[in-house]
This record gives sequence, C-alpha cells and structure tokens, in this order.
Amino acid sequence: MIRHVSLLTFAEGTTDVQIDAAATALRRLPALIPELVDYRVGPDLGVDQGNATFVVIADFEDATGYTIYRDHAEHRAVAVEHIVPILASRSAAQYTI
Repeated sequence: MIRHVSLLTFAEGTTDVQIDAAATALRRLPALIPELVDYRVGPDLGVDQGNATFVVIADFEDATGYTIYRDHAEHRAVAVEHIVPILASRSAAQYTI
C-alpha cells in the first residue's frame, strides 16, 4: 500500500466558503477514481500555530494507483478550480504503509 499525504497552506484572505468548496470537491473524488482505497481530507483545527491549512491523505494499492489519481482529469480539475486559486504553498510525500 502507498499513502500520499499533501499539506496545503492557503493564501491569506482565503474564506471558509472557499475551503469548504475545496473539501466538498475533493470528497467527490473517491466515487470517480476507483484507485483510491481510502481518502480523507479536511481543514486544520487551528490547535497549533504555523500548521498547514488543509490536509489530504490518500491510500492506494500501489504506486500505479497513485499516479492514476495524480494525473486523473477529475483530480486535476478540482486542483485547478478550487485549490490553485487559493494556494500559498504545498508539501507532499508518498510512503509505503
């Protein structure tokens, strides 16, 4: 199994409405991309200062499943429409679980 973790920091001035729209769009992806074994997304709780704004955690059977997700048209569309316009920075990693 492969786990993909993406930490997103949204730009200053990003609204809760924009974050909710991004979360809603991302949560639709498991129904559209069968390679997603498990998928969890959500905003940071704000408990610690300096954290990223949002996290995406996705599990796949193998690296091929991850690359299919990464390059999938629906995933790309969500990124272009909901993530990129409010993104200040992104950090990600994939590892074996």
